[in-house]
Amino acid sequence: MSRLPAPLSRADAAPFCWPVRVYWEDTDAGGIVYYANYLKFFERARTEWLRACGIHQQALKLETGGMFVVSETHVKYFKSARLDDELLLTTSLTEAGRAAMTIHQQAHLKHANTPVLLCEATIRASWVNAVGKPTRIPQVILDKLL
Repeated sequence: MSRLPAPLSRADAAPFCWPVRVYWEDTDAGGIVYYANYLKFFERARTEWLRACGIHQQALKLETGGMFVVSETHVKYFKSARLDDELLLTTSLTEAGRAAMTIHQQAHLKHANTPVLLCEATIRASWVNAVGKPTRIPQVILDKLL
């Protein structure tokens, strides 16, 4: 897959940040965040990142018939979050190709001095048409992301 280079202005930008509070529904019987829920947190942060870039997924689906789907994930866990913790999720575009993009995400425990890294993921999001066939990401989307 060929890569489209990101302009320096976007590549050097700080990651997009989205706050999340841990609720009972996010925890397991031990009171810590259930491991799969980090993927839910990351999904919300990616959606808000896209919105901040001017990309509204429902409108895109209606206008283009296409959508992003997660095609690959790699997650690494470092520490546990617990009930009532405040988390700060970060999202950064690391690669953009013709039909997919790679996104780096992290979950930090919001701390008074320095955030503590809890979990990080590399997410590959592919663009598919209305019948689920991979296709090119519309240029209008790439223009907003890059």
